[in-house]
Amino acid sequence: MRNIFHLNFDWKYTPEYEEKMVNPKFNDENFVLVDIPHTNLELPYNYFDEKSYQFVSCYRKLFVIEGGKKNGKRYILHFEGAANYSRVFLNGAFVGEHKGAYTPFSFDITEQLNDGDNVLAVVLDSSERSEIPPFGNVVDYLVYGGIYREVWLEEVSDAYIESVFIRTKDVLNNKKLIETDVEFSESVSGDIKVILYDGEDVIYENKSPFSAKTVKLKWRIGGVTLWDTENPKLYTLKVIFGDDEKITRFGFRECKFKRDGFYLNGKKIKLFGLNRHQSYPYVGYAMPKSAQKADADFLKFNLGVNLARTSHYPNSVHFLDRCDEIGLLVFTEMPGWQFIGEGEWRDNCIDNVRRMVLRDRNHPSVILWGVRINEGADCDELYEITNSLARELDDTRQTGGVRNMPRSNLLEDVYTFNDFTHAGGKFVLLPAVAVTGLRAPYMVTEHNGHMYPTKSFDREQLRTEHALRHARVLNKAFGNSRISGVTGWCMSDYNTHKDFGSGDKICYHGVSDMFRIPKQAAAVYSSQQDKTPYMEVLSSMDIGEHPGGQLGNVWVFTNCDYVKLYKNGRYTSTAFPNYKRFPHLPHPPILADNFIGDALTSIEKLDERTAALLTDVLVAAFTHGFAMPPINYLKTAAAYINGRMSFSQIYDIVTKYIANWGGTQVVYLFEGYKDGNIVKTVTKTAVTDTHLDINADSLTLNHEDTYDVTRIELIERDQNDNRLPFSDTSIKISLRGPAAVIGPSSFPLIGGARAFWIRTNGEKGKVTVYVESVKYGKQKIELLSQ
Repeated sequence: MRNIFHLNFDWKYTPEYEEKMVNPKFNDENFVLVDIPHTNLELPYNYFDEKSYQFVSCYRKLFVIEGGKKNGKRYILHFEGAANYSRVFLNGAFVGEHKGAYTPFSFDITEQLNDGDNVLAVVLDSSERSEIPPFGNVVDYLVYGGIYREVWLEEVSDAYIESVFIRTKDVLNNKKLIETDVEFSESVSGDIKVILYDGEDVIYENKSPFSAKTVKLKWRIGGVTLWDTENPKLYTLKVIFGDDEKITRFGFRECKFKRDGFYLNGKKIKLFGLNRHQSYPYVGYAMPKSAQKADADFLKFNLGVNLARTSHYPNSVHFLDRCDEIGLLVFTEMPGWQFIGEGEWRDNCIDNVRRMVLRDRNHPSVILWGVRINEGADCDELYEITNSLARELDDTRQTGGVRNMPRSNLLEDVYTFNDFTHAGGKFVLLPAVAVTGLRAPYMVTEHNGHMYPTKSFDREQLRTEHALRHARVLNKAFGNSRISGVTGWCMSDYNTHKDFGSGDKICYHGVSDMFRIPKQAAAVYSSQQDKTPYMEVLSSMDIGEHPGGQLGNVWVFTNCDYVKLYKNGRYTSTAFPNYKRFPHLPHPPILADNFIGDALTSIEKLDERTAALLTDVLVAAFTHGFAMPPINYLKTAAAYINGRMSFSQIYDIVTKYIANWGGTQVVYLFEGYKDGNIVKTVTKTAVTDTHLDINADSLTLNHEDTYDVTRIELIERDQNDNRLPFSDTSIKISLRGPAAVIGPSSFPLIGGARAFWIRTNGEKGKVTVYVESVKYGKQKIELLSQ
């Protein structure tokens, strides 16, 4: 029987290293008690020295194993990820080493294991060593340090099942084909049994004799449901040999990039998504399962995308597990960023590809292997090996390789390209034929990002343009069948090296901030889904926020059929999706420009002809001010003559309906309709009252294989629930119960919002989190740790 012993709690840690520390008898009472995942040094939110965490540290763990070795068991020690160079010792004996932060590694420790007490020591070098990808030159992200993914010990039989690889084929036939490779630790003989489960129901089982190190099984089955983005149906295969068994989750599906797009189970799907860095404020990469899964949910359900690219390295297996469960497609890639080394660097690079594919090839969400260094130069000698290796280990998926240059050597199956053409003008994306020619499947893997970094507290004009730039690229991609899809740069802001970012060690490239709080550009993505009604008015409608007091274009990103506009309680017009500017988006944004309606006839008592002329002028002036198209000046003159108006009359109308300087603050109401019914409303007017919203991603914390976390989001809003983008209210966090705050407990809001994470400490019970400010007093939210 296979047993798992999780080794994530009660490690001893010191941010220094001496050789004697690996001795099991070393006195580690001055070490700090920590849990895994762990970062070797908590960092400030911004403005820090990235060399501060680049040191050698030591971890020690005492654990007990009784009687296993006497019963012929073997013990495999697993690490999911540690940054960057790990040397592992057990009971003072060297077990092995691993170079690389992003791929798992394991050691058979049976010979070094004691029956009884054992002392595990890990010497971890978190410096940016030149033989380890992505290092060797500058890198536009941080790799951090620490044992930041889980550790566990596996007890297995003397001869055991090492891996199971499941391939599903002919999925459009009534009888689907399953090909399964079962690899053992050594050549063995006996009976192998497979049991296929749909939930808890057995839908297939078979037993057959064999004698080999690798067994290849094949059978057909009907009556199963295909895995896809809308219905991500999963099945479980149990493989049994003697008293050993291995359980693997998978889905029935086939995917293929073709010249005219991407196909899932024979159905063409336009891919659109975002790149994801796996980093978080303060603790870098060191976040457990629930946080990794929450990011997948954020991408799928909040942002509405169907694809995530794991830039620029394999992400947590928990992230992929959740993508499998919710139907979020994944393009995953080998670690690297621009630089290509030689010698040991290349050996480690190739090893990363091998480990990435072996770990993730049973995930139905994974549709493409990235086997080039991101934005690296052509290097056929290396990429012939990485492509061949990926195809050898997995013949069901294609390969891609992200570059930032057109017409580079294509050894992969899909030409994946970072296209930063769009800089706000009419040029949005390069023609596919100019990048890769006529035949190769093609996908745009990055756009925007550094071309228009935008903070959540920037002035409105910048935040709106940020959104529009993403919308223009998406529109162009949706309208081009040669482009299989696009992944924007990027999901969230992230810490980076001194050579990049805004000087404060942050790249503000995300459609959300580092705390996973959406910026206005997130509305571009959220509005393209059809699951739930969505509407975001990008303007605050405050004239003082805009140059010259001109509001400019008022964009509404929504999946509604149309939006009715009201000014001071009076209906003015109905606005529809702007197919003229965004003809290819599933849900084009709406330009809300007519807040005049029939006011010039019903209120100002102008004749219809004069009112029509002046209404056109006022609508144009609302957007463009004095820079409105010249035709509108001619219309003003025509209204002046036709209505026999005085200059002062026209002046009064303009200042009343457009400038509003010195007037009463206007109340704007936006009503979103779907199938003739109101589904969303937004009100914009002067702020007269404010409140602080407090929401947790989950109200339940589950302390299991490791500690659990939940994110608590704070957003300051006005009386109409609009976020206050320039608020920096000071917040103090305290709590009562079995939990702790990750990072600082006092901080200001950033752009009217902030989030923080709390973690369990091993005890059960109610957790009360207090959020205190001078403005709002002490508020609380209650959670349960179990």
